[in-house]
Amino acid sequence: MSPYRNKLDHKIIYEIIEPGAKVLDLGCGNGELLELLVTGKKIKAQGIELSNDAIHACVEKGLSVFHSDIDSGLPYYPDKSFDYVILNQSLQEVKKIEAVIEEALRVGAKVIIGFPNFAFAHGRALLFFGGRAPVSSSLPYEWYRTPNLRFLSVKDFRDFCSRKNYKILEARYLGRKGIVRFLPNLFCMNAIFVITR
Repeated sequence: MSPYRNKLDHKIIYEIIEPGAKVLDLGCGNGELLELLVTGKKIKAQGIELSNDAIHACVEKGLSVFHSDIDSGLPYYPDKSFDYVILNQSLQEVKKIEAVIEEALRVGAKVIIGFPNFAFAHGRALLFFGGRAPVSSSLPYEWYRTPNLRFLSVKDFRDFCSRKNYKILEARYLGRKGIVRFLPNLFCMNAIFVITR
């Protein structure tokens, strides 16, 4: 069985992070990614999560996690106290995107951001031909139940980084079965960026 539990985004993030790194995962969910990194890469891990159920799942895995809303900032962490800050599949749920990314870049040397690409061709087709908000494997919620507050594309995020003068160190584009290398804004379901100042 794959240690990545068939999640390509976890595999990519696992490959990016060096063994023994200090990692803060913002919106860590049930701790699946952190647990993988702790056991496989021996990282020093810290998570922040809002859901009580997810926090209990993290604690059961032996992970250190704080109950907090990442929109309120990271005031208890000194500058550059982590090698990596992860925002995987949580950025689109954040209210104060600019503030959260600024804080992530303050406390971490590098920030790994993974998000669903809302410009994915399948979603465009569902909207165009069906006339309804798309529901798919990468966008699994009906419009009235979605936790997503932001609907960004690969192009949107690249433009955002350019305006903010963030350096994109690495970008990976994920399709259903592997890496997308051609027209990622159209053909990737999810994107993972590594950014710094």
